[in-house]
Amino acid sequence: MLTLNNLSAHYPEQRQCFSLTAAPGTITALIGPSGAGKSTLLAMLGGFARVDGGELHLNGQDLHGLSPSARPVTTLFQDNNLFWHMNVYQNIAIGLHAGLKLTPAQQQQVHAVAEQVGIGNLLKRKPGQLSGGQQQRVGLARCLVRQRPVLLLDEPFSALDPALRFELLQLLREQTDRLGLIVLLVTHHPEEAARVADRIAYVHDGRILEQGDGGLLSAPRTTELRAYLGTAAVRSEE
Repeated sequence: MLTLNNLSAHYPEQRQCFSLTAAPGTITALIGPSGAGKSTLLAMLGGFARVDGGELHLNGQDLHGLSPSARPVTTLFQDNNLFWHMNVYQNIAIGLHAGLKLTPAQQQQVHAVAEQVGIGNLLKRKPGQLSGGQQQRVGLARCLVRQRPVLLLDEPFSALDPALRFELLQLLREQTDRLGLIVLLVTHHPEEAARVADRIAYVHDGRILEQGDGGLLSAPRTTELRAYLGTAAVRSEE
């Protein structure tokens, strides 16, 4: 269980304070306007932004004080940060060893993850030879091969066409269920949250103003969330 209790930071323009719990095998979608604090929350969890107070635990382990590399967390951004001079295999393998010195077991692990995300036949290609969706599959594979229990996704599919975006969200759902991951997904598309997430958290002015299951989008309680969604509420899909 990932637990945030008044995890806070102070910035000149805004005080940010978050409380949230997320269980293994679940996706929590973070929605809200630009500048609300969604990406900052992910940065705080990953150890890339300062934290002034509050609690942050994973299964009872205090994550405060751990460097980003030591945290049981991996992050995928909209810019997947692929290395364009490396092929797909190398781009995944670098998640296990910066020098690409993998054991035979790790090499098998790279091949297995590539197959799971549908790029097993692309391992010799370089990112410039791939579509945008294929590039994001490589980025996701590199996250999964690290076998960290917490996966943070900062709008990784937002630049893709809707059909491809939903295809990759379904892949994310499958991998979350299969591996028992704790996933926090930042998205500007409420329909994505309704489609894939177990829980939805609405971030507003540096705090989580509302959270709940998919019904949150069809029956928002606050005027801020109603304004964010517009006049038409989003219906959760079965």
